[in-house]
Amino acid sequence: MSEQSSTTPNRQRTEHDDHSRYDIIGDVHGCANTLVKLLLQMGYAKDDQGYYHPSRKTLFVGDIVDRGPRVREALHIVRDMCESGQAECVLGNHEFYAIAYFTLLNDGGNLRYLRPHTAHHDRLIAETLEQFEDHAQDWESMLTWFRTLPLFIEKPKVRVVHACWDAPLIAEFHDQNHTAVVDDAFIRASENPKSFEAAVLGRLTRGTSMHLPPGVVIVGRDGVERSLFRTRFWSQNPKTYADVVFQPDPLPEYLVNTPLSDAERARLVHYNAHEKPVFIGHYWLQGTPKTLRSNVACLDYSAVKYGKLVAYRFDGEQQLDDRKFCWVSVDKAESTH
Repeated sequence: MSEQSSTTPNRQRTEHDDHSRYDIIGDVHGCANTLVKLLLQMGYAKDDQGYYHPSRKTLFVGDIVDRGPRVREALHIVRDMCESGQAECVLGNHEFYAIAYFTLLNDGGNLRYLRPHTAHHDRLIAETLEQFEDHAQDWESMLTWFRTLPLFIEKPKVRVVHACWDAPLIAEFHDQNHTAVVDDAFIRASENPKSFEAAVLGRLTRGTSMHLPPGVVIVGRDGVERSLFRTRFWSQNPKTYADVVFQPDPLPEYLVNTPLSDAERARLVHYNAHEKPVFIGHYWLQGTPKTLRSNVACLDYSAVKYGKLVAYRFDGEQQLDDRKFCWVSVDKAESTH
């Protein structure tokens, strides 16, 4: 389903009795105007509580914040929908980055931030802080709201997580916490990179990765050097780097067909073909939206880089259908203040 208009809904709000009809929306990253266009295209209306659909509910994959021209407006749209019961949103890595950037740790009387205020970290959050510069209380309320967002959503027929569904890790986390929301102690404990807390937050909001051979680095489009590359958690029987690599910045050509070692293969996360459909964001895809596998779909199509803001209109099907994607292409007008 491409950029076509939809019928305007009846403006009477209704209860969402059908627990399988969801519009799942990818990484917004401050593209508020495009988000409004997408909602209207899918038949949403607006009242004094925000945007709604009379018979559907929205699930957001996270990363509403950072990078874009209208972060504050986008956050208010999504939060209003969540608070009025019309939507749910998982915690993206950028919402977690914002929490960590403002979380102070007391190290023997020395205060420091959980997310260090380095030049790289400052740059990632710069647009957000600039847009909230004259709205300090509003920003504080958003940070409070971020802390209420679940790491994952599981419905009877569908799952949503920002970057990776790791079933054993999620089960262990849920057994310990009986909730999908992390508390302040959990967030602070994630400072230890070898902790269970760091593993959960890293895996679910940033996905899986693999080390490049010693001395090899990738220089990304953002200019940052990386010694890791992102990997797919849905690969079936992978044998080489090419079978698992999943990121916008390509591997050096000479590494593509590097065989996976037994140790590397053992560390991979697997999402089985019989599992219920799962939707993710995070990965900056391009081109025409399509499924990654019959039960896995990524909805991040680089909206803030003049790509597409993408949704999937889910109706309970357990085999996903490429015809059910819809989107709005982001144009230069989005960046006009």
